[in-house]
Amino acid sequence: METSIVGVGVSISDRFRTVVEEKTARIQTLAPRALRLEIKVTHRAYRNGRLPDETVELTLLGKGPVIRAEATDPDKFAAFDMALDKLSEQLRRAKEKRIDGRNQSRGPHFEKGSGALAGIDVEPASADVLRAVATGAIPVQQDEEEEYSPVVIRTKNFDAEWMTVEEAVDRMELVGHDFFLFVDARTDHPSVVYRRKGWDYGVISLTTAAPPAQEELAS
Repeated sequence: METSIVGVGVSISDRFRTVVEEKTARIQTLAPRALRLEIKVTHRAYRNGRLPDETVELTLLGKGPVIRAEATDPDKFAAFDMALDKLSEQLRRAKEKRIDGRNQSRGPHFEKGSGALAGIDVEPASADVLRAVATGAIPVQQDEEEEYSPVVIRTKNFDAEWMTVEEAVDRMELVGHDFFLFVDARTDHPSVVYRRKGWDYGVISLTTAAPPAQEELAS
């Protein structure tokens, strides 16, 4: 795994590089397909008497979703340790999720031993019920008014989550989706981040000054 370190407003010492090389070895164990780890150290100084701090950002690139973590502390070594712990925890959760997915078959499946259907909320009809339906003992109700449509619309409802655009991108990459719906904490607008070509991202937000008139809804 290739490692790159960039300093913004701060120089990167040989000691810091050595510590990074020693501690990032565990990343290779948790993410064997990782190709590159980008480390960005940013020094921030304040004019209001607040002590300066160091922000360490970690970006892991490889065959899969991009995983990011960052932490801030007056000591860049401490900030790096905290960011590395966050990144490792994300990798551990993703690894456990993959293992659980392999151990647990997805979707409905037929168990040959018991003849049962697992993974689906349907109970097979007994032979007596099937015989009664075939002979007409159990009437079958047919709704002639219902029209068939080849289009099936599935709906899902989720609780709204307020977060920044940066946090939404991190969440999207962590779950491995191409988009992520959220409420922008800065504007309170429903928004969605999505992946574009390369490593670019886009944001779409909904804004409205007032609800539409009833005449517009009726039309």
